[in-house]
Amino acid sequence: MAGKEYVRLNSIFDTVYVIAEGAYVFLCEMKTNISRWSKSAVDFFDLPSEYMYDAGSIWAEHIHPDDRQAYEQSIADVFSGKSSSHNIQYRARSADGRYTVCTCRGMVIRNNDGTPEYFGGVIRNHGLFSYIDPVTGLRSLYGYFDDITGIFCQRRNALFVMLGLSSFSYINDVYGYNFGNRVLQVLSRTLSRFFGSDSTFYRMDGPHFGVISLSMTADEAAEKYEELRNYLQKEFFVDGEKITLTLNGGAVQADRMDVASETLYSCLRYTYNESKHNKCGDFTVFSDIVTADNKKVIERLNTIRGCISQGCRGFYLCYQPIVDAKTEKLKGMEALIRWKDESYGVVPPGLFIPVLEQDAMFPELGRWILRQAMTDGKQFLKINPDLVINVNLSYTQIKKNSFLKELFELIEETGFPIEHLCLEITERCRLLDTEMLKDMFSILRQRGVKIAVDDFGTGFSSLGFLRNIPVDVVKIDREFVKDIRKNTADQYSVKFISELAGAFSADVCAEGIENIEVRDFLKNYNIGSLQGYYYSKPVTVNELLEKINAG
Repeated sequence: MAGKEYVRLNSIFDTVYVIAEGAYVFLCEMKTNISRWSKSAVDFFDLPSEYMYDAGSIWAEHIHPDDRQAYEQSIADVFSGKSSSHNIQYRARSADGRYTVCTCRGMVIRNNDGTPEYFGGVIRNHGLFSYIDPVTGLRSLYGYFDDITGIFCQRRNALFVMLGLSSFSYINDVYGYNFGNRVLQVLSRTLSRFFGSDSTFYRMDGPHFGVISLSMTADEAAEKYEELRNYLQKEFFVDGEKITLTLNGGAVQADRMDVASETLYSCLRYTYNESKHNKCGDFTVFSDIVTADNKKVIERLNTIRGCISQGCRGFYLCYQPIVDAKTEKLKGMEALIRWKDESYGVVPPGLFIPVLEQDAMFPELGRWILRQAMTDGKQFLKINPDLVINVNLSYTQIKKNSFLKELFELIEETGFPIEHLCLEITERCRLLDTEMLKDMFSILRQRGVKIAVDDFGTGFSSLGFLRNIPVDVVKIDREFVKDIRKNTADQYSVKFISELAGAFSADVCAEGIENIEVRDFLKNYNIGSLQGYYYSKPVTVNELLEKINAG
């Protein structure tokens, strides 16, 4: 096909794509039998390329054998001129080998003299959720993913914004769910007043909305956000009722990127949660958090995310010793994740874990960490049978209904003695249901698993967390330890935390021990364990085995 014809094919395809509402689009130049297909269809069904010769025959191989004859007959009628339209339902095989029901509608596009020029149409995958939100009429989260993919395929610049409401459940409780839906409907129409009609709007999960703009800058979005935020707090009415809404918002600027839509969404969720939990609802931009080249950071995250799907390629564990505060003998170690790649070198967890915790793939990495830590732990226990292996859990792991089942399966698979496992959680788990956490940790402790709460004292709900959640160990954050000899406030904080933990029968571990002076100063407090660079930086399995052997 000549270059001019490619331009025309792509122009028509892009026009149809815009109005297809999330369906897969295909367009075939009938003279050459060269077609272009939606990237989302190529990925979902594992097709050779967006551009294909004789795509009808290639697609036929994906159609269920029982449905194939009817499909082939319909396509033959179109290309022979017997029919000018195509409307058929069949089962098509996806990349994972399963069949999903699809409806395909197409028609012949003729040139001015009536000669058939293009055959194009849309395929709707009924195995996917609706692309239109039934409450607001906006495109749904699934449409959002599809549009991200389309923008990345076209290598266009775009600003992705996520907006959400705090304590929206209060409105449902006080006014009822019907009125809550009315609030979402009115808000959905309000968005275009502030962000402009040239943006595209989406209803995501719960009281969350997405905005995609191909022309707006992050600074411009921040100004519009503040205007909307003030309006929702002071002037927002629904059916004559004044409603005060608290808004949170985050954004990611993506400039001609070639990454998975899920990677972008994880960065966006991370940024939004920063706004909600750490920035008091201020508009937060991803580049302001990462303080590095935005595009390179996202591309690196995309690479790391891809490695998870490849059996956690490039990941490995290091271990930092934990010693008894009185005897300074080794009593355990904390497993710490690392990732290494030829292009990026060794990447510490702080540069990828906070974002990937927002990703649906993170539990897979969490399982790998648990399995590897228990496998390595058996080697440590052969030398010192009293050691305990600490493994960090993420919020996303714990909230999965299948977490306990998967954990016990891993323990059985590895043969790791359960009483030597300590699971570390952070106070972010306060966002989970307290009763659920109580039940889960009670089951774990009954089976012999120890529970530690990490970074204790840095959250606003430390006292309530310890009061409500049964734990075995409280780990004092290094921020309270590093300047403790000079900082009176830190001294009082450590004293309070150690006494509080003791009141709830929990041991105390102080992190961040950098030198002998800090170690000696901490002897004034009721602390059972110490951890930090004074004793050892995180080291590989073999290095730690050598340390243990050396005593």
